[in-house]
Amino acid sequence: MDELSRLSVEEFRKVRKMPVVLLLDNVRSLHNVGSAFRTADAFACDKIYLTGITGTPPHREIHKTALGATESVEWTYVAQPADAVARLKDSGYRIIVVEQTTQSEPLQLFATSPDEKICVVFGNEINGVSDEVLALADAAVEIPQAGTKHSLNISVCVGIVCWELFKRYR
Repeated sequence: MDELSRLSVEEFRKVRKMPVVLLLDNVRSLHNVGSAFRTADAFACDKIYLTGITGTPPHREIHKTALGATESVEWTYVAQPADAVARLKDSGYRIIVVEQTTQSEPLQLFATSPDEKICVVFGNEINGVSDEVLALADAAVEIPQAGTKHSLNISVCVGIVCWELFKRYR
């Protein structure tokens, strides 16, 4: 591990983060939650908001995929997803939902500016982003796909979206 020059948890907490927070809106799979933590750590996202029925650490199933990232990534639980989104919006965050809507833009064409704070919302595995959160969103993005399926697992979406934002902020 020394050869990989990995940061300690203490060092990671001091590193400049992307001004990006992730919000999980009623995500039921604890493996998806753990994966979101691991991805947030990998791309130095500022924080994760866990909302609704989304599981919270400590939990064995989250730890299985997070591999310790629940210790490095700051997180908060908020019971109502729309309450968390409204607070973030009031704090100057641009609310971006990852959802296929009539207004959604392809992720690669979605414009961001280097100084804006972004909250990216990922919804429930079956129902997607809740209607209350959709009503508060500033924009919707979707990941273009060319196969027979029209959705990706949340853990995959989080990785793709965070990588795209990481490239822009770095």
